[in-house]
This record gives sequence, C-alpha cells and structure tokens, in this order.
Amino acid sequence: MRLVQFKTHDGERRVAVSDSTDNGLRAVSGVQRIYELGIEAAGTDVTLESLVLDRVGDELFSYEELLAAQLILPPIDHPDPAHCLVTGTGLSHLGSAQTRNEMHRKLERAGESLTDSMKMFQLGLEGGKPESGEIGSQPEWFWKGDGSILVGCGGTLTSPSFAKDGGEEAELAGVYIIGNNGTPYRLGFALANEFSDHITEKQNYLYLAHSKLRACALGPELRLGPLPDSVTGRIRVLRGNQVLWDGEMLSGEDNMSHTISNLEHHHFKYELFCRPGDVHVHFFGAGAISFASGINTVEGDRFEIDVPEFGHPLTNQMRKEKHDTLVTVQTL
Repeated sequence: MRLVQFKTHDGERRVAVSDSTDNGLRAVSGVQRIYELGIEAAGTDVTLESLVLDRVGDELFSYEELLAAQLILPPIDHPDPAHCLVTGTGLSHLGSAQTRNEMHRKLERAGESLTDSMKMFQLGLEGGKPESGEIGSQPEWFWKGDGSILVGCGGTLTSPSFAKDGGEEAELAGVYIIGNNGTPYRLGFALANEFSDHITEKQNYLYLAHSKLRACALGPELRLGPLPDSVTGRIRVLRGNQVLWDGEMLSGEDNMSHTISNLEHHHFKYELFCRPGDVHVHFFGAGAISFASGINTVEGDRFEIDVPEFGHPLTNQMRKEKHDTLVTVQTL
C-alpha cells in the first residue's frame, strides 16, 4: 500500500491511497495528515495499513491534476516542523565508496593507502550486517535539518546563495514516528532527493556537515511495509529538453553494506531521538550521483528519480538564491 498527502484546490488537506489500477487517489476519511494515522496506530497497536483499509472510501481524486497543480505534499510532516527531524547516513551503499573516495582523495602518509572514507566504508563491509540480535558497526551519520526543509514532488529545491553546488542524491528514506512510550515506529519508506553541496564537501571532508544543511525532497508516495531486498530505478538530471545525466539507482539491502535495522539502531540508540510524538525522516544513502560524472547543476535544472515500486517518480527543479547577506548577531 502507498499513501499520498495533498491539498485540494480549496486548500483542504487530505490523505489518500494511491490506486495503480486507475491512476487515481482514493481518499481516507477523517484525517488530514499521515502523522495522525501513525499516532493512532502506535497508540492502539494496530498496523497502519489496517487503519487505512477501515477508512478508505470511494471518493476519488485525479493524481495527474494534483501533480500538475503542485498540490502534492511530502508524504509525512508534523504540525510543528521543529518536531520533524531530518537526518541520514552515508557510505552505506556498495556503489558509494568509490565516488566518495575520489572526492576526498589526498596525499597519504607513508604506509596509509586508504582515505578516511574508505576506512569507514570498510567498517560497514565488515560489520554493517550483524547476526540477528547483535549490534553492528556504526555508520557515518549527518544532520540535515527539521521539517521546514522538506519539499514535495514538483516542488523547488533552493540552493543557498553561499552554496557552491546543488546536486542530487537519489536515495530511499525511512519515515518514523515516536510512540508515547518512546518506541520508534517505522511508517514506511519514500523516494528521496537528499540534495547536497558536493563542491563544498570536496574542499575538505570536515565540511560534510555544512554541505548537508540544505533543502531536500521526498517522493509523493509513502510505501508501507518492509523494503524489498533490491530496489532499482533511474536517476536523471535534465536541462531544458536535454538529459544531462542518466544513472541507475540501486538500493535495498542487497546493494548496501549495512542492514536497515543496523542503521536504525545507530540512530535511535540516542534518547534524544526517542521523544514521544516526534517524526523522523532518515536518509539511507546514495549509490550514485551525477556530480561524480562531472555534472555541475545550474538554476532551472530538473531532477527525476523513478523507481516503479514507489509509484510516481519524484521530480524537482533547482533554484539558486541570488544574494549572500552577512548575518550580524545583536547583543541584548
């Protein structure tokens, strides 16, 4: 089952089930946010899918019309964006290490042949898929922001004026809610464009934290249930009618150096991230990026991530802020 959040032409928020049989959206009655369904499911110990099945009706909306009007919302949000935490892990995919290694390559001291990136990736290869009941090696981890940075399908990804690059990172993201007892519950998975500043990161890997503080996008549909072992799709960067870059997206645990459960453990092991009522969006890492092939994006470029298991592709356009402003802190 896949869920969609959207606004009607009258501004009303709705939740619906994506119905692949007629490319329509079947409305779920009585709720305005997927968040509401998640809170109820966590509090009553029933599955999210069963809640939806009890409430889905015959009211049908045109998916294509809502997309064209840019009324599709990210498939999760919180009434207070400060309580939606957006984070992620890197070097978690088998295709990601070579790209990162080339970005961070530098002169090594005698006897050292691996960059820090490759050392981190090696830790994942050796211990990222522990036996059941055991704790594996911890991954790279980063912070992106709160719910205010989330953009929906068709929305604009804004690159700050001080950014040196705005490049796509096609990923899958886990969507979570924290129950009243402090237990994390996974609602499902969504397509995601993590959108980072790779030139800033390339200057020095210690700038990674700065490079990640950017807008990001979630695909239009929240896929409930477990993630398939292998997820394949296409990533495209377009400029006008030209395809600048076309790459293969490979995700799922068959294509990863960590299990999803291990990545989840190393995020939610912190009590800070188990605050009742909070929402978490956690990116699981990219296996391929256009920047590694020499693509530097400009304003107006479009990103498309198409994975059939996740329904409609995630599409976004890039905008560049024009002016950098010095921030002056006032003394009280």
